[in-house]
Amino acid sequence: MSATAAARTTARRRTLRVAAAALVAAAGLSLTACSGSDNGGSKAAGNTGANAAVAGSNSSDSSKSASGRSALEGAGAQAGDAKSGSDEGASAGSGNGGGTFKSCGTDDLTMEAVDSSPDENTGDVTVQMTNKSGATCSATGFAGADIKDADGTSAPVQRADNQPRITNLQPGDTATFNISYDVDHSGDSLAQPTNILVTPPNGTHSVSLKWPAGALKLAGPYDEKIQLHPVGLAN
Repeated sequence: MSATAAARTTARRRTLRVAAAALVAAAGLSLTACSGSDNGGSKAAGNTGANAAVAGSNSSDSSKSASGRSALEGAGAQAGDAKSGSDEGASAGSGNGGGTFKSCGTDDLTMEAVDSSPDENTGDVTVQMTNKSGATCSATGFAGADIKDADGTSAPVQRADNQPRITNLQPGDTATFNISYDVDHSGDSLAQPTNILVTPPNGTHSVSLKWPAGALKLAGPYDEKIQLHPVGLAN
């Protein structure tokens, strides 16, 4: 091989090596660029996901906090309502408008039956009950009343249609109830009442009171023409 040919071969090899090196370098830059792009995208995506998770957590915490506040506020409102209802119940049980007092028993009361007929055609007997105890008691409702006759028999007086009113008696207060009846003008009635057996409302023991001596003659028999009215405070 001549010197000229050898020189050409050497130059061609150098050129190939340079080109190969250039290709390798270009491939490396390309790979670096792709890797950088992928990492950046992954990093950005990761940041976005983390931010979303934080935002979701904050949103969830906020929702839980709001829900907790709503639950607490609701519980507070219910407690307030219950307290208010309890206070109103306690207030309603005081004075003469409540039913929180024990029922008046025969031992708590002084009782008497008096003639209260307004005229000669209307028979009426009033039973007075005065609280002689040292505490307020309840006389709300209907008392029990049986009329005892001279022959030894007795008959319960039927209740009228009147509605009872709450009646609480403080010490010294008096309540009354009435027994109304038809008057006998014929003189043929065989009814001869001698006593009234009285049981206070919700009581278990009775007291025998004398039938008022000056009361109008009662038209017998002892039936629905004789009526018992509920207890109320004395005027």
